[in-house]
Amino acid sequence: MEIAGRMTAAIRRVERLSAVRAVRSGLIHMIPILSIGAFALILQTFPIPAYQEFISRLGGGAVLKLLELVYSGTFGVLSVHMTYSISRAYMKQETDPEVVSGGASLSSLLAFFILAGAYLPGFGTDGMGPKSMFLAILTGLGASALYLQVYRLSHKGRRYLFSAGVDREFNRMLSTVVPIAVVAISFALLNLLVVLVFQVDSFRMLLSHAFDTLFAHISDGFLRGFCFVLLSSLLWFFGIHGSDTLEGVMQTCFVPGLAANQAAVAAGSAPETVLTKEFFDCFVLMGGCGAAICLLIAILLFSRNRARRGLGIAAAFPMIFNINELMVFGLPIILNANMLIPFLAAPLVCYSVAYAAVSSGAVPMITHEVAWTTPILLGGYIATGSLAGTVLQLVNVLLGILIYLPFVRLLDRESEENAQERYEEFVQFFRTHEQELVKNHLIDRGDIYGDIARELCADLRHGLDTELTLAYQPQYHYDGRCVGAEALLRWRHGLYGLLFPPLVVKLAEEGGFLPELEEAVLRRALEDYPAVLERFGEEVKLSVNVTGTTVVTPRFLQYCRQLNESDPFERKHICLEVTEQAALSFTGETLSTLRELRSMGLMLAIDDFSMGQTSLNYLKDSLFDVIKLDGSLVKGLFVHDNIQEIISSIAKLAKSLDLVVLAEFVETEREREFLHQVGCDCYQGYLYSPAVFLDEPPRKAGAA
Repeated sequence: MEIAGRMTAAIRRVERLSAVRAVRSGLIHMIPILSIGAFALILQTFPIPAYQEFISRLGGGAVLKLLELVYSGTFGVLSVHMTYSISRAYMKQETDPEVVSGGASLSSLLAFFILAGAYLPGFGTDGMGPKSMFLAILTGLGASALYLQVYRLSHKGRRYLFSAGVDREFNRMLSTVVPIAVVAISFALLNLLVVLVFQVDSFRMLLSHAFDTLFAHISDGFLRGFCFVLLSSLLWFFGIHGSDTLEGVMQTCFVPGLAANQAAVAAGSAPETVLTKEFFDCFVLMGGCGAAICLLIAILLFSRNRARRGLGIAAAFPMIFNINELMVFGLPIILNANMLIPFLAAPLVCYSVAYAAVSSGAVPMITHEVAWTTPILLGGYIATGSLAGTVLQLVNVLLGILIYLPFVRLLDRESEENAQERYEEFVQFFRTHEQELVKNHLIDRGDIYGDIARELCADLRHGLDTELTLAYQPQYHYDGRCVGAEALLRWRHGLYGLLFPPLVVKLAEEGGFLPELEEAVLRRALEDYPAVLERFGEEVKLSVNVTGTTVVTPRFLQYCRQLNESDPFERKHICLEVTEQAALSFTGETLSTLRELRSMGLMLAIDDFSMGQTSLNYLKDSLFDVIKLDGSLVKGLFVHDNIQEIISSIAKLAKSLDLVVLAEFVETEREREFLHQVGCDCYQGYLYSPAVFLDEPPRKAGAA
């Protein structure tokens, strides 16, 4: 357990590194490019001859040409997009507003083209596509970091390098010339050093050259294929396109195998070569690198994380055709320490099982060419000419799912723990800034709090009828009788548990569905009414909160009319507690609405009543039945002497108007006794009971 704890702590430290966070964020922002490119590729290469003939003729070939252009603009220059995206994500972590972050992106692109060999004749999409992913990460991070350091040094103690007499934006961009130049020279020197020392055309060719040399010294057979799968997967994990980087190895060591088998069959002898390109495509790289189709199925069937399942759904169609960049970048798998073990183990197990099955004769040798985009099950059958190939694919998929499953659950647990931590920080932020946020929207924020607010807002809107629940806090008379119960909003979120109620109201208001929320609360309270009577007594009054902005709207009035027609309010004791989100405007229309609500048999209460002008305005038209003291008054009862005078005045005023006064937050007998002496005999608070769910056993914190 101690070792596991240390490993978990180490993984989390790695994940918090700014470079790792920048790579992950940059890859996620690549998803639109990947999605468009994947669909263009599928439409180009859909492995059915009749379709290929159709698409090549459609529009005189114009449609196919259009798809080729889209592919060239996405996957064809994928590493260029990635360089910019990672650099941008890295610089977003920079908090100094004076740093011209756009210069870092220019530096990174410049460094990328230098290392990729843009100076070489014939340089094109081959150098800018998936093969240069490692360069994209290296230059996106390295060039940005170097640019940032040089920029700070060259601007230390001064705002800009050049005169402020010219256009400000022009001046800012001139200030990036020195750091961009330093980055360009540094990466040019690095590229030159690699070219001279290793005798390659460019830095980009270094890895391919090294691996071609390495595999030339590994003997043919199981070990060579095993090392190929291991190295390819490991390269992918670090952001290097393993399949393309090892393309030379594939062409030299494995592509000739199919021709050898076909020649043997043509000569009337048995094929003997196990390892062919089709062997890896069909039985190892199912769904793409890392046997990713297994990960996809494990996520779709077993993950509890909504966002991860959404990614799986989005990635499913291209992964059927073995295009898995959406999953690799979106999860992400690259530099995700939690995914290293299964990402290596799944393809290695699939390779080993497939090698044993084919070499033993349980599955025929591969004698047919198969396009790499051929879907699973179909590919195994075509390659071997036997259903045994399909069965082998199924067996490998099941094994891969079993390997990925515990790690998918680990990801879920970590996501839940991290999300819970972020939510608690978010609630603390909300509590601290609640007054400031009255006029500002949480969902409009551009930081992590805004992200959480938008996520919660969407969840709340979606779960109005499923996740809403109510707790009830009883209200007692001084003589010990339970005279009422207040329905209190509770929202049981699937991930965060019970949400902070004021936050729920705030987000519902910002999301524009506060009226729906309040209607749902009233509806649920009415559904609970028989159970409330059974729990607290047949004569109790059921109080439900409604904001002042909602209670006077035609929509809410019409909703109450419908409820009243189906089950008249006059048969119940229902009180609407008007909470002062915004002061009521007592126009003829609003007064008419309140009177109609009372005529239905509903009682009205003023929540959080004080001696302010707004609260006193509620009394002039004799529409309210109950005054609920502002909780801050009760809490400050023995803190400030003038509060006792205020409460005494409110109690006298209420008595003269024949109104009931109810005090919230009553927690001690001393508070209750003072309130009783000034004429307040109804109480709600922990002295009697906290809010309870109806299916909970009674919890009484005090006695009358």
